[in-house]
Amino acid sequence: MLQGVEDSTTAPADPFAVMRTRKYLGLLILAAVLGVVISALVYWLLKLIADIQTWVFTDLPKGLGFHGEPAWWPLLPLTVAGAIVGATVKYLPGRGGHSPADGFKPGGVARANELPGILLASVAGLGLGVVIGPEAPVIALGGGLAVLAVKLARRDMEPRIGAVIAATGSFAAISTLLGNPLAGAFLLLEASGLGGPMATIILIPGLVGAGAGSLIFLGLNSLTGYGTFSLAVPDLPAAPHLDVAQFGWAVAIGLAAGAVSFGIRWLALFLRPHVERRLLLLTPVAGLAIAGLAIAFAEGTGKPSSAVLFSGQTALSPLLEHAADYTAGTLVLLVVCKGLAYSISLCGFRGGPTFPGMFVGAAAGIALSHLPGLPMIAGAAMGIGAMTAGMLQLPLTAVLITTLFLGTAGLAVMPLVIVAVVVSFVLSKYLAGPPTTPQAPETAQPPLPPQVR
Repeated sequence: MLQGVEDSTTAPADPFAVMRTRKYLGLLILAAVLGVVISALVYWLLKLIADIQTWVFTDLPKGLGFHGEPAWWPLLPLTVAGAIVGATVKYLPGRGGHSPADGFKPGGVARANELPGILLASVAGLGLGVVIGPEAPVIALGGGLAVLAVKLARRDMEPRIGAVIAATGSFAAISTLLGNPLAGAFLLLEASGLGGPMATIILIPGLVGAGAGSLIFLGLNSLTGYGTFSLAVPDLPAAPHLDVAQFGWAVAIGLAAGAVSFGIRWLALFLRPHVERRLLLLTPVAGLAIAGLAIAFAEGTGKPSSAVLFSGQTALSPLLEHAADYTAGTLVLLVVCKGLAYSISLCGFRGGPTFPGMFVGAAAGIALSHLPGLPMIAGAAMGIGAMTAGMLQLPLTAVLITTLFLGTAGLAVMPLVIVAVVVSFVLSKYLAGPPTTPQAPETAQPPLPPQVR
């Protein structure tokens, strides 16, 4: 007994001892090389997708003799996208990657024979106008290619080393896409759930306290003039004024985003089993439905159909810069059409759920800014953060991505974003209810590939 007590009180070994070994130094060098290669590949993949979009929706109509994109044009590429993705999911290993309707969830590494299907499904969907983001395929391809490259060079790789290599490739890929290593690393860390569910449960009250506390500091500083006594650099340009009314808007936007994001995910999950029963027929039908929504928006508002199509990643900045060009009615119709097209895309296609949610949130926030008491940039920021939290179920990542995306303005309205994000996340969790008991998969269906969804 005494020996057991002595063993249990023995000081643990140095967890950082491995960092002082030559093997770890070699791993860091390998990580740097993989980061360069994977980032370059992701860059050219995104360039390929952008070129396909330009050729299909701009160059091809002109080459066929049209003066511009005909109103009915989206029907053609979206049908082709549905046919390619449906066949990929049905026939190729890995089913083209995980369904984005499941959101971001931890997983393993995509196998080598699954990579072509993931690439084909993502390029077809993203290049031909599906309302889906590139982040999930990029993460899967980055991790899978990194492991494949190391295995080809060294066949006796240990499983633990393989996991580190896969994470390196995924980190490099998503950081290239988001344009910020911090945002990419934070997204993957929170999505992997390293701290377990309790970490999020504990941190959410902390976010609420931070957001509400900042309002008290701002109010007391305004009343007393003594300053905020916070860790900050003095003499910077003044931030936009925040008030109680804007915090009320944060709660309202959070509630609305929580309900809308739940509705989008619910509709996608409801439609998905019906689509998967007849992939070759119903995936093209889903593409036609997406095209129909884009055409309806364009015909009803005079705006281009591209506002509804695509992920919204490149259209987000122009939307904010030219927000004054959109009436409230146009923005409401954009939210409805983009949201429905987003949900249909999630149910049948392959990609990521991040950027369309950000776009829908921004459009909704701008629409609400036509009402009294809500500045445009504050409404857009709260909409982006709240919809991102509702769709990804990653509240900390939602705050960080919104802040980094909006730069100085994002820092100024961060307390509002925090409140909107927390309200949206909590409401979406409440509406979803307790998780259902997982059932054993049917042997007749091929298993989903182990990668980040």
